[in-house]
Amino acid sequence: MIVIIGDFECTEVWDGVFYKKLSNYPFISDWEARTIIEFIEYEKKYGRECTIECENMNVLKVLHEKILNKDNYIDASRPKLITECTACPYRKGCETEFVCHTTSIENAIKIFDSGKLFSAINARKIPVEQLIQEKRNAANDPADYFEYVMFSWGNCQAGDRLVMERKLGRFPNEKDLSEDFNPGIRFYFKYDELISHPDVIFEGVLPMKVKDELVLKDWLYVLVIPADFKHLLEDLIPLELLEKVLFIDNDCVDIWDWSEKVYTIVENYGK
Repeated sequence: MIVIIGDFECTEVWDGVFYKKLSNYPFISDWEARTIIEFIEYEKKYGRECTIECENMNVLKVLHEKILNKDNYIDASRPKLITECTACPYRKGCETEFVCHTTSIENAIKIFDSGKLFSAINARKIPVEQLIQEKRNAANDPADYFEYVMFSWGNCQAGDRLVMERKLGRFPNEKDLSEDFNPGIRFYFKYDELISHPDVIFEGVLPMKVKDELVLKDWLYVLVIPADFKHLLEDLIPLELLEKVLFIDNDCVDIWDWSEKVYTIVENYGK
């Protein structure tokens, strides 16, 4: 794996490259150093070495010093708002109180039947070699990525975007994400609770991942379902989850508007 530090649009892994955006380039925060260290440690766990690149040599020098003293940074506190990605027109960053797993209505029905979130391997029950070769693996993710349940930050729209991408079989365009936008089903978890899951792992890119499966009744904070799907899903939701369900009307202009509406409701839930 190659780690490239820079002033990108966002942080992401694509085709064997970890593009790490610094929120205040060329300065690197302790939190950002922590996530890079986590990425390197995760990759090492699966037998992949990392090389680090940056046009600014001082950034490389500072980062290498922090990696050599990783025990001082591996427990760095997460910010309330992470501003590496500022694409969100409302919050200008990622809120970190909650993490979210977003899926399609079809997958949600299977999840309700089992009461669990599953990794791709466990959910689809096909060989990982086949998962890697699928067109939907556009980022060319390695085999171990399919062993985990993945989470985004709570106000992020990436999950809904991915649901639409898989439904359409292509990258969504502006019309898909506005007037034709159909939200997915969002499972919300409190960050400070889910970090204690026995199979949680931090790999520096996503907020966290959980190996193999996650039992919803033990960890779910709230479940968000677009109100248009209420008649299809209400009778399928396990009884122990019903009190945590929010049916929300999609009266929004686009995917960003929906993400903000949902997150605002979730952060005020129970208050």
